[in-house]
Amino acid sequence: MDKIIMKKLQFYGYHGVLEEEKKLGQKFSVDVEIGSSLKKAGDTDNLQYTVNYALVYSDIKHIMENEKYDLIETCAEKIAAKILSFPNVSWCLVRVNKPEAPIPGIFDKVAVEIIREKQ
Repeated sequence: MDKIIMKKLQFYGYHGVLEEEKKLGQKFSVDVEIGSSLKKAGDTDNLQYTVNYALVYSDIKHIMENEKYDLIETCAEKIAAKILSFPNVSWCLVRVNKPEAPIPGIFDKVAVEIIREKQ
């Protein structure tokens, strides 16, 4: 199965349930995998037969930096819906990582991961 992988895309956003998160913001990172048949793009060296990951990045950046949600689950759903709107995409995996989640304890990150298919 062919896929395009984008890892550790980093953003500063204002997502969270707590007022401090909404006011001060925090760092987030996003990983995506995009399922797409890449054979024709590879054979022809033509961008129209693949997924333009520069445009995908721009859309993710907009969602993470300009929109505000209480839940990172919502961020993931919005990103997945946008990715699935691209032609040549059959499925996507989206992981939204929140390394500074406001919970007591020592941890690397809190994350959500979703997989969605084009209907």
